[in-house]
Amino acid sequence: MLTTELIDHILATIPSRTVGVLGDLFLDRYLDIDPALNEPSVETGLTAYQVTCVRSYPGAAGTVINNLAALGVGRIYPIACIGDDGEGYELRQALRTLPAVEQGGIVPAPQRRTPTYTKPMLGADELNRLDIKNRTPTPDAIQDHIIELLDEAWPQLDALLVLDQVSEPDCGVVTARVRDHLAKLAERDESKFVLADSREQIGLFRNVCVKPNRDEAARAWGNIGGLDLHDYLTSLNAAAHEWRHRTVFRTVGDAGIEVIEIGRGGSGSAQLISTYPVAGPIDICGAGDSCSAGITCATITHGVQEEQAAAFGNLVASITIQQIGVTGTATPAQVRTRWREVSASGAA
Repeated sequence: MLTTELIDHILATIPSRTVGVLGDLFLDRYLDIDPALNEPSVETGLTAYQVTCVRSYPGAAGTVINNLAALGVGRIYPIACIGDDGEGYELRQALRTLPAVEQGGIVPAPQRRTPTYTKPMLGADELNRLDIKNRTPTPDAIQDHIIELLDEAWPQLDALLVLDQVSEPDCGVVTARVRDHLAKLAERDESKFVLADSREQIGLFRNVCVKPNRDEAARAWGNIGGLDLHDYLTSLNAAAHEWRHRTVFRTVGDAGIEVIEIGRGGSGSAQLISTYPVAGPIDICGAGDSCSAGITCATITHGVQEEQAAAFGNLVASITIQQIGVTGTATPAQVRTRWREVSASGAA
């Protein structure tokens, strides 16, 4: 399915492409704590942890952006809303370290907080995470601004990745209004590749490709169980008119990705694209985002089929899951090296 020539073609093409990323930008903040420096608090008697290093990274949609940048996409345009706060400043600093990322589509809103995952690391152990999120509906004025930015960017984009991270309905960037507007844009321009990923609302996207995992698909469309592609395809086609998805990339863990094509009138096809074997310990944190970046980079390359794009996404993810303790990325050099390993092992 993949060949050396095809991989080289993808990697040579993406530096000339523009990819938009619509969705929830989080700050991932790590607090490195040295247990040897623990001391009792004079006021409470409780242990006061001593932070020796603060590490900040773009998270959620920022993880997708990081992966697109590592693969070499020429221009990356995030469309998001963050708070006008310290966490927002840290997030912008972290984004500035990434090549090709433009920040003109990031809306600072004084009345919102920058969503933040703070992860205290006591030596090698992660303590309870501290989350900052917006739990009130996104104001109409911010939604209007997001829609305007999307309209302005749309003609310039070769593809759009949508990352709907916030579980609370209409409290993030991808509200019902934004989602409906996106559906209209995609309906008018079927040539544009749009891939949506959502924790809770994947069944509500229309006219775009979607990438649910097994649990997300079950919540949206019912538990079809196992890897019964025939039953799953029948279930999807039964409501294809309502959902109007172009393609479903359903990730099924270490089994791979089911690529389900939704046809008109109940037609369609399904194919399981297997993962590439990985030896040794793995860390799946961020694997789905790296896979999304890989699928998108391949799809916007002329002549690449969606099954091949899924295989490329699997190849990229097989690199990132081997990076322990960090949200991994894959560079073109790493992709080529990994492909040589896969080819030599006969797993290609």
